[in-house]
Amino acid sequence: MAQHIGRVTLIVRDYDEAIAFYTQKLGFQLLEDTNLGGGKRWVVVAPAGAATGLLLAQAADEAQAAYIGNQGGGRVWLFLHTDDFWSDYNRMKAAGVRFLEEPRVEVYATVVVLEDLYGNKWDLLEPAKTV
Repeated sequence: MAQHIGRVTLIVRDYDEAIAFYTQKLGFQLLEDTNLGGGKRWVVVAPAGAATGLLLAQAADEAQAAYIGNQGGGRVWLFLHTDDFWSDYNRMKAAGVRFLEEPRVEVYATVVVLEDLYGNKWDLLEPAKTV
């Protein structure tokens, strides 16, 4: 039996501002934007060719809104892998993505922490080549 994570829900303040950030600043593709009625939409974005996408879910009430920007409890909780770190880093930086540190080379990867438009922390990383 094969399994994979298909979607990860990310609570957002506004569908359109989130779509703009993920597509224009991070370079993701808009895979689906379906009106479900009652102000709800099924919105999925993902990096090109990725098997897993983000389901952008607009907060429906104050309890959900309280988690916008802090779904990882202040920790990095999303990891964007790349095969060309410097190209992606420079493109995102030019697009206005906020980086919380300078890129660094670790044993496992070249990595940098960034924030999305709400303050969720991400690692942009290129895994180290293994022999």
